[in-house]
Amino acid sequence: MPEWLYEAGIGEARAALVADGAIVEAAIERPSPLRLGTIAPARLVELTAGGMGRLDLLGEEAVIARIPPGVTKGATLTVEVVREAIPEPGRPKPARAAATDAAPGPGPDLLARLHASGHPVRILRAHEPDALEAAGWSELLEEATGGAIAFPLGALRLSPTPAMTLFDVDGPPPLEPLAVAAAHAVAAAIRRHGIGGSIGVDFPTLANKAARQAVADAIDAALPPPFERTAVNGFGFLQIVRPRARASLPELLRADPAAAGLRATLRRLEREPPGAPLHHRLPAAQHAALANRPEWLAELARRTGVTRQWHIA
Repeated sequence: MPEWLYEAGIGEARAALVADGAIVEAAIERPSPLRLGTIAPARLVELTAGGMGRLDLLGEEAVIARIPPGVTKGATLTVEVVREAIPEPGRPKPARAAATDAAPGPGPDLLARLHASGHPVRILRAHEPDALEAAGWSELLEEATGGAIAFPLGALRLSPTPAMTLFDVDGPPPLEPLAVAAAHAVAAAIRRHGIGGSIGVDFPTLANKAARQAVADAIDAALPPPFERTAVNGFGFLQIVRPRARASLPELLRADPAAAGLRATLRRLEREPPGAPLHHRLPAAQHAALANRPEWLAELARRTGVTRQWHIA
């Protein structure tokens, strides 16, 4: 039976849905007051084109697509977060909110969402065997940051862009079984990495209409709803659109690679046995990230009972 594995890590909470020893779905949650479902008063600080507006919501920037009638600049209204902030190179997307009459309250955190999923949840401790790593956590992070995803007949290249997340399919002939296998691999990767919004898949060019339909049918069979898709066109391109409530793992980890790498290092150090070396070398970018986050160092010392020395590699 699938089971959620959950860790309250340093600087992040992390979880993976594991079935038959492999990760089928994963999530990382960074601390933020604007979780999906949060309801709170907000101040309208700017009116923008198309009846939209910019909000000050719990000290963070948010946007609202439809301003209720009679609400003017500087006024306060109650809103609900309907999409979390999305990091993007050059122009991060702030959280999106909608007006509501509901009572204020925080949105559910990652652990609450796991308990509501219907699957059992196992909370992991640092002194226990590393069940996340045994299921492939490091490999998952490598997929998210590097973009290379292997499957039995070929490989995918995952590339987040501001417009859409792209998958490029590569592999040797025969092309029809390659494309069908790639469709299953793409669907699994979309679920595994929590990818939403617009997704493009560049399959090998298939001249046969029946072969293109077989690829589309494979997407329909393997990708959990809700989603919409196009047909595979004559050039092998298919587009998928899924709800996008929060950032995918690739977007989240690539937004600040140094901090992401540092959190992975702290996770490893938290699990080292007593007597392990206390002097550590970090790449310059991670060392700088650590200097800006003294609370992470303090939490590591609290959890492990030792103080460490850090040096630039």
